[in-house]
Amino acid sequence: MITLKSPREIEKMAESGAVLAGVHKGLRDMIKPGLDTWEIEEFARNYIEKRNATPSELGFEGYKYATCVSINDEVAHGIPRKGLKLKEGDIVKVDLTVNLDGFESDSCWSYAVGEVSDEVKKLMEVTQKSLYMGIDKAVIGNRIGDIGAAIQNYVEGENGFGDVRELIGHGIQPSMHEEPSVPAYGKEGHGLRLKEGMTITIEPMVNTGTWEIKDRLDEKDDWTYYVSADGTPSSQYEHTIAITKDGPKILTSQGLDIDKKYQL
Repeated sequence: MITLKSPREIEKMAESGAVLAGVHKGLRDMIKPGLDTWEIEEFARNYIEKRNATPSELGFEGYKYATCVSINDEVAHGIPRKGLKLKEGDIVKVDLTVNLDGFESDSCWSYAVGEVSDEVKKLMEVTQKSLYMGIDKAVIGNRIGDIGAAIQNYVEGENGFGDVRELIGHGIQPSMHEEPSVPAYGKEGHGLRLKEGMTITIEPMVNTGTWEIKDRLDEKDDWTYYVSADGTPSSQYEHTIAITKDGPKILTSQGLDIDKKYQL
């Protein structure tokens, strides 16, 4: 079921999103060569809990951590690993979900570790731009397919990268994962029509090579995550947004520099 949120509910989700954005802002200054991925987990969990919020991923379907930390060809759902240190040239994706007073927010950023290759720089730029191209299509009266088509046409048609199909965005609130599904690919004019009060995540995952992914099992934690099928680097950016009469509003960027048109 899809629930349409009131302005008050959207404001409360934005308060949750402000906590989440604060984590990313802190990680932006923190991530560098030599950083242990466990330090990312500790920082995020401490930051969230000090603000009387909770990390929603912790305990979800048996997951043991507050963050997902995916490196290089790891597309999504990687785990923070104690003793695994980031290296110069890595790309690391940090995905997390925050619950504050019963209100959810979800966001992922990609971070360059030190100096990265020109290919990885372009990958990150294309992925982030594709996110905003998708967000721009998230207006009342458009359809879900309009979001995905804008992303896919830019990622694959204009840049020749792989637009991951198997992992997609989703509705959010009152739980972390709600209807509708929000693919980062699709056809214009197809899919569910967008209505005022819907809250969704848009989260393109882009590989420099194929769009295909495969499972990889972490035997220590008995946890399956996803990597690009051809071993090429992957990037992801994600925001939680609200569909409003004034256009799409990003709920996971409070305190960060973004275009005023996206501010609630």
